[in-house]
Amino acid sequence: EALKSVDMVVDCTFLLFSPEQFEIQAAGTRILTAVEPAPLLARLMPTKELRERVEIGAELLAKAQTMRITSPHGTDVTYRLGVYPTMSEYGYTDQPGRWDHWPAAFVFTGGADDGVDGKIVLAPGDVLLPFNTYVQTPVEITIEQGFIRDIRGGLDADLLSSHIRSFDDPRGYGMSHVGWGLDERAHWHGLTQFGGGMGMELRSFYGNVMFSIGPNNELGGPNDTPCHFDIPMRGNSLHLDDELIVDNGELTVPEMRPAGKR
Repeated sequence: EALKSVDMVVDCTFLLFSPEQFEIQAAGTRILTAVEPAPLLARLMPTKELRERVEIGAELLAKAQTMRITSPHGTDVTYRLGVYPTMSEYGYTDQPGRWDHWPAAFVFTGGADDGVDGKIVLAPGDVLLPFNTYVQTPVEITIEQGFIRDIRGGLDADLLSSHIRSFDDPRGYGMSHVGWGLDERAHWHGLTQFGGGMGMELRSFYGNVMFSIGPNNELGGPNDTPCHFDIPMRGNSLHLDDELIVDNGELTVPEMRPAGKR
C-alpha cells in the first residue's frame, strides 16, 4: 500500500510479472527497474533521441496484423498480431503508471494465443536468457498454434528442453512476446563483460530480433507461467505485413536508425 501511494518506485529486486507490480502501476505509480551493473547503467544512459526512435518502432508495430521472421539459418515463423498491445522500453518513465527498465531499447508485442506457427532455428551466437549464455550449436524449434511442439539439436537444445520441463507446466512451451532492439551502443558481446546481470544489453542491441517463451500476462494475456526465456537473435529479417523492418540485422526505417546511419 505504501508503494501505491508514491509517485515513483525504483525497483532493484525485480517485481516484473508479479501481481504486486500490476497493483502498484494501476494506482498510477511509475516503476523503473534497475538491476544491471553500475558501469552498464552509466554506458547505456537513456536519451530523448533513443526514446523517439523506439517510439517510432512501436507505432509501426502497433499497426501491423502479421509479423514474419526469417533467417539464413532456416527460421521462418509467422505471428498473428492485433490481439495484444505493443510495448516499448527506452530506459526511463515519465508517465503515471508506466513501467520501464534501465537500460533498455526495444519494442515488442505478442502473437495471438493460437497464432504463432513455423520454425525458429537458433544459430551460434544467439543468446539464451536467463541462462546468460550464447548458443554454441544450432537449435531447431517447431511451433504450432502458439506452442512449441518440438526442440531439436545438441547440448543447447537439451538444456532448453530440460529447463522448460523442470517447471512441469505445459504453458512453459507457449510463445510470449516478440520484437526488435534499437540501441547501437549496446554490445552483442556484453555477456562477456557483465555475466552477472540480467542481460538487458543483449535484449537491446541494435538490429537483434528477440522472441520469448512462456508468460504473456505482462501484455494482458492469460499465461502466467514462471518459465520464461528471452532469446535475442543476430542476422535475422523481420517483416510487418509486407514491409521489411529488419534486414539481416539492419533496421530499414531511417527514423529508427541512429543519426550516423540515416
